[in-house]
Amino acid sequence: MTAELPLPEPLVRGGAPAVAAADPFVLDGSRVTLSDLVDVARHGRPVRVTAEALKHTRPSAEWLGGVLDAMERGEPVEPVYSVNTGFGSLAGREAFTDPRDAAELSRRLVISNASGVGTTVDAEVVRATMLIRIVSLLQGHSAVGAAVIETLVDMLNRGVLPAVPEYGSLGASGDLIPLAHIALVLCRPSDAEDDERDSGEAVLDGRVVSGKEAMAAAGVPRIPLGAKDGLALLNGTSFSCAQTALAVHDAANLLEHAHITAAMSTEALNGFGDAFIADLHQARGQAGQIAVAARMRELLAGSAFVDGDRDRDPGRQPPQDAYSLRCVPQVHGAVLDTLGFVTGIIENEINAATDNPLIFPGLPATRRLKAVSGGNFHAEYVAFAADFVSIVVTEVGSIAERRLFRLDDGTLNRGLPDMLVPSRTIGLDCGYMLPQYLAAALVSDCKTLAHPDSVDSIPTSANQEDHVSMANNAGRHARTVVRNIENVIGIELLMAAQALDLRLEAAGAEPSALGPATRTAWETVRAARSGDGRPVDRTERDVVLYPRVRRAVELVHDGDVLTAVNACLAQKDPAQEGPAQEGPAQKGLAPEGTAPEGTA
Repeated sequence: MTAELPLPEPLVRGGAPAVAAADPFVLDGSRVTLSDLVDVARHGRPVRVTAEALKHTRPSAEWLGGVLDAMERGEPVEPVYSVNTGFGSLAGREAFTDPRDAAELSRRLVISNASGVGTTVDAEVVRATMLIRIVSLLQGHSAVGAAVIETLVDMLNRGVLPAVPEYGSLGASGDLIPLAHIALVLCRPSDAEDDERDSGEAVLDGRVVSGKEAMAAAGVPRIPLGAKDGLALLNGTSFSCAQTALAVHDAANLLEHAHITAAMSTEALNGFGDAFIADLHQARGQAGQIAVAARMRELLAGSAFVDGDRDRDPGRQPPQDAYSLRCVPQVHGAVLDTLGFVTGIIENEINAATDNPLIFPGLPATRRLKAVSGGNFHAEYVAFAADFVSIVVTEVGSIAERRLFRLDDGTLNRGLPDMLVPSRTIGLDCGYMLPQYLAAALVSDCKTLAHPDSVDSIPTSANQEDHVSMANNAGRHARTVVRNIENVIGIELLMAAQALDLRLEAAGAEPSALGPATRTAWETVRAARSGDGRPVDRTERDVVLYPRVRRAVELVHDGDVLTAVNACLAQKDPAQEGPAQEGPAQKGLAPEGTAPEGTA
């Protein structure tokens, strides 16, 4: 049975989002999906928390209030980590007895932890982090007051963007440093002068200003923190999860475009259809491979340049392409299955309570201490997920780069000109030589970045925190890998479009000889204009390529090509899989195969 696996929805380009005048995303206790997160983080969708969701947080806050009341009355109370104790290795030194110290502890934690360095992360990462933190606090185990949650919501909705540096988190004991840079903007001292210099930093109208100025400009009051509020804001996986969630979402979009560009390259290279016959993939039984093979058949259906299919013998022998064409279902299918697994992990994490301790008022009456210390802040799940994304997306780029190399090489591209340029004087033009260089550089970078961060651990906090996940490093690297390979697939989109132009010319054929799906992708490229205003058209001689490359990458990241191709396919009979007409490949007009490159 063919696996029915959902395709990702088309995306729009990321960046610093404007707060949209859209229906708010309602947080009512329902599960938040990856798409929901992207709507808020990337597209600026506002957020609304229902009264019922806030009500769910009261029992833990009321239990903590009882502890503070007992402290106020001078009654002995149990040590509650982060309420009347120090942090990390300092937790067991002494239990505070003054409830005012509990609030001061929260403020000092935020001040001391805001110590990150590096480039300020993208706006969408900060917004995703804030949403995930809100969702975590709404689970009802963090004992925070409603004002903390409401202030985070107001910051999201009114465009307050804390300036969060990229380095600092170990992915265990929570993303303390980056989350502290958000909390510092949110909070003010309870009984001291509110010094602007201690209010953190935020981005306002493209400038980095104090958190106090940004909050005032947005009309959001900064609040004093209560007992445990500090650690509830800092101790969790929200920052690492945000980076990985966005990487996963973009990786899914990237993979769908890689299917399309692989189909375009296969068609331009007069590839064989045998590699995508359903029976072959059913014989292996891997769901992702079966789904990708079906997608490739759909994308190549109706092409006059693909040799052979389930109903017809291939015209050339042996009917074997190089692995970068023939093994697309096996490679992309493994990526698809891995991304499906990772998406489940990340969506669980978006909806998780990840601070420490967590408050469970419903524990048996025989247990007075309802605060349970554990390790939900440990981001191993996120670290593994991010590492898996880096590994599989690197493979998408690695196999695509081999197709680019093949398109350029006149001894391998079945009759197309060297470097995909029909130069009147051979050697005068470089054509698409250098974009393949660029792709090689990007893939090489990813091979280094894809080394798993999760296998590393450096103990901290006087060895109390003696094993950490390095999830933040993994998430940062995953984002970089995805951006790199988006560029590689954009380059393939550009080069495959040029190769299809040349193949049509060589065969004396009209664009109708292309499959409808690949023709739509080709037309989308040719209808685009680059940043310098010039069309992304066929080149006959050397031109400045970087504007074209950038535009092709935008077409991938924005989802324009996927949207156009899916719209085209929606108009077709989905049962149609064979060539719609007899074309060059069937007539024997395609280049004859040379000596086989291998018998495997």
